[in-house]
Amino acid sequence: RRRVLEASQQLTEIINNETSAENPETSEDMELVDEEESSQHCLWVDKFTPRRYMELLSDDYTNRCLLKWLKLWDTVVFGKEKAVKKAKPSTEARQPFSQPKEQQNKWKTKVQLTEEILEAELDQHKRPKYKVALLCGPPGLGKTTLAHVIARHAGYNAVEMNASDDRSPEVFKTRIEAATQMRSVLGTHEKPNCLIIDEIDGAPTASINVLLNIIHRKDVEGEAGAGTARRRRREGGLLLRPIICICNDQ
Repeated sequence: RRRVLEASQQLTEIINNETSAENPETSEDMELVDEEESSQHCLWVDKFTPRRYMELLSDDYTNRCLLKWLKLWDTVVFGKEKAVKKAKPSTEARQPFSQPKEQQNKWKTKVQLTEEILEAELDQHKRPKYKVALLCGPPGLGKTTLAHVIARHAGYNAVEMNASDDRSPEVFKTRIEAATQMRSVLGTHEKPNCLIIDEIDGAPTASINVLLNIIHRKDVEGEAGAGTARRRRREGGLLLRPIICICNDQ
């Protein structure tokens, strides 16, 4: 068995060396492959999991929508200004003959409504209108993989927690605030956190209410009074990081 293992390792090194010599531009990809094959007991689901946006096999429209929503946080997280799109002249020409807003929304497709939500104006704190994205679908669809790949692609450090494990609302609140309000410490490469809450459909009602309270916190800067300031410090600050929730049962 030892001789077979040594022979297989030598063959693997020879194949890798020949491939890197033929394709020098793919040396970085080969390093990733070497890291994956270094573990002897590596499951196929881990070995072939997507690590880049272009490797995702999930629905392309869902991938683009989630990435577009995550990029809406760039203003408040990275300080980047949102690009302003110019209105199409054809839309302006048809404006006087347009139907009432309720009737317009009635005949719009799901794709058009989703695009409008993603292109909505930011709030007064430069945050998107919807603070949480919800990915739902049967097990094995690639929801968690999609969340991690998109978060890394957008420049975040993906922090995952399982809502079914943390049954206590106090622990749930502490973990959410730690992930969304504290900076990740990764040596010289510090990235803002993107919180991924898995199995949110298994969380108790009290935990869901805690999450909603964190999302709906408002800035009381204009309100005077020491009591208000103390209450705000006790409750915590504004939500300034994106949260992606994952569930099987919507």
